[in-house]
Amino acid sequence: MSQPPNHNHGHSHQHEHSHPSPGLAGHVHGEHEHGASCTHGAHEHGVGLHVHPVVKNMRVALILNSVFTVIEFIGGVYTNSVAIISDAIHDLGDTVAIAAALVLEKQSSKGRTAMFSYGKRRFSILAAFLTSLILIIGAVIILREAIPRFFAIEPVKTVGVLWLAVAGILFNGLAILRLRTGEPQSLNQRAVMLHLVEDALGWIAVLVGAVIMYFTHWFWIDPLLSVGIAIFVLYNAIRNIIATLRIFLQAAPASVDTQAIVNELLMLPGVQAVHDVHLWSMDGEKNVLSLHLVVDSSIDMRAAGKLLQQARDITSARNIYHPTIQVEPAGIHCSLEDC
Repeated sequence: MSQPPNHNHGHSHQHEHSHPSPGLAGHVHGEHEHGASCTHGAHEHGVGLHVHPVVKNMRVALILNSVFTVIEFIGGVYTNSVAIISDAIHDLGDTVAIAAALVLEKQSSKGRTAMFSYGKRRFSILAAFLTSLILIIGAVIILREAIPRFFAIEPVKTVGVLWLAVAGILFNGLAILRLRTGEPQSLNQRAVMLHLVEDALGWIAVLVGAVIMYFTHWFWIDPLLSVGIAIFVLYNAIRNIIATLRIFLQAAPASVDTQAIVNELLMLPGVQAVHDVHLWSMDGEKNVLSLHLVVDSSIDMRAAGKLLQQARDITSARNIYHPTIQVEPAGIHCSLEDC
């Protein structure tokens, strides 16, 4: 697979390499976005240089989340609240997720390398997988601690829980507001913001529960909140693991209709068949496609080039980040090993 020049000047562009072999057989590589070794004013490249606003915002969110996670663990022990400790474990997983997203955001400008020819986009998937495992382990620990509390109710320092809930809403609210500033177009930034929104909603639930416990002394609400948080974390963590495993196993992304692409290609003038279709995703966002187009043997080079451009336009419209299209004249079939 041919590699593009490793330069990016602050914008995305497309390119095409056509390498016909005898008989008009050839292939095309198309991309919407190129890895780059140099950007101008967009990323961090050493001491004293400009730091991208996305990176700065995520750093602030990471610091806020890390500090409050420590406060939560201390406060959970002080108030004897498994709900607070449960959310602390959840926030610990979110801290890991934000840190991984921050590292990925800084790495994303480095583009391809000899070892990682597609770039380092799957680093984010690996980080999501590890974070989900941490959250599952934490949720199991939460359930192990919370369920026995139903059979041996222990008093909770509700005033402390109230203050921690208010602090949790404030800390997460500040982090969300920070991430909404600057350039919220970053996928990482939006994903981290969703994590923090979930946390803020969880703290609102804890606040409501603390108010009820303060006036009623129904301390069983504390383990109930804890179990609810654990189930919520388990549900989302398992969903994330399933999604990441599908990507690692190169399953076709559900968001792309492969048959619709094939049908559109078959409507192009001169195309007789489409075969050897392979579709997978790099990171759940950037999709990769390779296929063979069987065309009339009488087609000339200029018509073949136009056909390749039309095929690339079709795949681009279907959210294909990196299409590889090989043109084959009718009557020349690839071997089973090649297909």
